[in-house]
Amino acid sequence: MSRPLKVIIAGAGIGGLTTAVVLQRLGYEVEVYEQATTLRTAGSGLSVITNAVAALSSIGVNLKLENFGAPVKNFEVRNVKDQLIRRMPVPEISSSNGFDSVCLSRKALQEALLQQLDQSIIHVDAKVDKIIESDNAVTVRFADGRETQGDLLIGADGIHSVVREYLQGNQPLRASDYICWLAITRYQHPQITPGYVVHYLGQGKRVGLIDIGGGEVYWWGTANMSNEQACHWEGSNQDVLAYFEGWPTIVSDIISQTPSEDIISVSAQDRPFSPLWGKGRITLLGDAAHPMLTTLGQGAGMAIEDAAVLGHMLKQQPDPVAALRQYEKVRIPRTELFVDESKIQSDLGQKDGIFDCQQRDLSLQSLPETALREDFERFLHFPVGDLTLQTL
Repeated sequence: MSRPLKVIIAGAGIGGLTTAVVLQRLGYEVEVYEQATTLRTAGSGLSVITNAVAALSSIGVNLKLENFGAPVKNFEVRNVKDQLIRRMPVPEISSSNGFDSVCLSRKALQEALLQQLDQSIIHVDAKVDKIIESDNAVTVRFADGRETQGDLLIGADGIHSVVREYLQGNQPLRASDYICWLAITRYQHPQITPGYVVHYLGQGKRVGLIDIGGGEVYWWGTANMSNEQACHWEGSNQDVLAYFEGWPTIVSDIISQTPSEDIISVSAQDRPFSPLWGKGRITLLGDAAHPMLTTLGQGAGMAIEDAAVLGHMLKQQPDPVAALRQYEKVRIPRTELFVDESKIQSDLGQKDGIFDCQQRDLSLQSLPETALREDFERFLHFPVGDLTLQTL
C-alpha cells in the first residue's frame, strides 16, 4: 500500500484515544469521531495497572502516568471494624514487572493521552448513523450528514456502542442489582499515605478509598438494590452516608465532606461476553467489545492492552483485515477471563449474608501468599518485549 493505512476510530474515550496514540506512533492515518459535543472531562477515578503500562511500553508509548496520578504503594483489604484482612501484592508485582500501577482521575488520563496526539484528528458531535462496507474500504456516515471513508473501522464507542450493535444487533445489558457511587474530593487523613489503596468489605456493601495524588482521593461505594432503583437514584451525600452507618470513621468523613453534586451514581451493569468482535474491516475495542464490572479495576487497562495488541498486529501483518482477526484471536481469551472474573468477584463482594461474608473474608485472609500472588500474576502480567504473532 503506497499510502498510509487509514483507520477510523469511533469513540474518544480511553480506548479510542489510546488506540489513536498507538496508531499515530506507528505512522498510520487516524481519524477519531466522538458522538458527544465535547470530550468528556468529568468522571471519577480509575487505575492503570502494571499490565496496561507494560502493554503501552511494548509498543513504544510512555505516558509518564506517575506525573498524572499516584503509583500504588500499599493496597489493603479491611472489614467494617477496620481490621486488616489482607494486603494485596499489587505493589510487589508492579515492581517485579518494572512498571508502576497508577491511580488517577479519568480527566488526568485523558490529558496524558491528548498530550501525545495531534488533536486535529479528533472530531466531536459525530454520532455514527450508518456503516457501509465494501471489499476495499469502510464508510461511516454520521447523523449530521458528514461522511468519512477508511481502510479500517475500530469501534471504541463504549458500553452502548453503535458499532457493536451494527455487528451483533441490539442486546440488553446485564444488571447486577447494586449501585456504585463514585467521587473525587480533596481529603487528608493520616491513613491515606502516598499511593494508598484500601477496600472495605461489608454485607452487601463495599467502599474503596484511593490516593490519586495532588491531595485528591478517589472513593467509591456500593450497595445492593434493584437495577431500577440504582438507575433512578437521586439521593444526596447524606443519603449515601446512611448506607454506611457504623463503618470506620474515615468512610463517613469522606462521604460527608464530598458535595452531593460531585457524587456520580451508576447502576452496576455489564454484558455477557460475546466473541463476535468484528468482520471484514471492522473490529471492536474496550467497553464496546468487553464491558466489565469495575471489581478488578481493569476496565481502562483492558482497553489499553487492546490498543497495544492491535498496534502489534497491524505492524506485523501486511494484510490489515487479517491483522484485525489476529488481534481478536489474541484478545478474546484474555478479556473473557477479565469479564468473567470481574463478575465472580463482584458477586462475592456483594454477598449480604453474615455467614457468606465471614467465609469470604476468612478465605482471603487464609489464602497462602504464594497462591494469592500467582492468582494476581495471571491478571497483572503482559508479555513485554519483542512481541510476535507466535509469542502472543
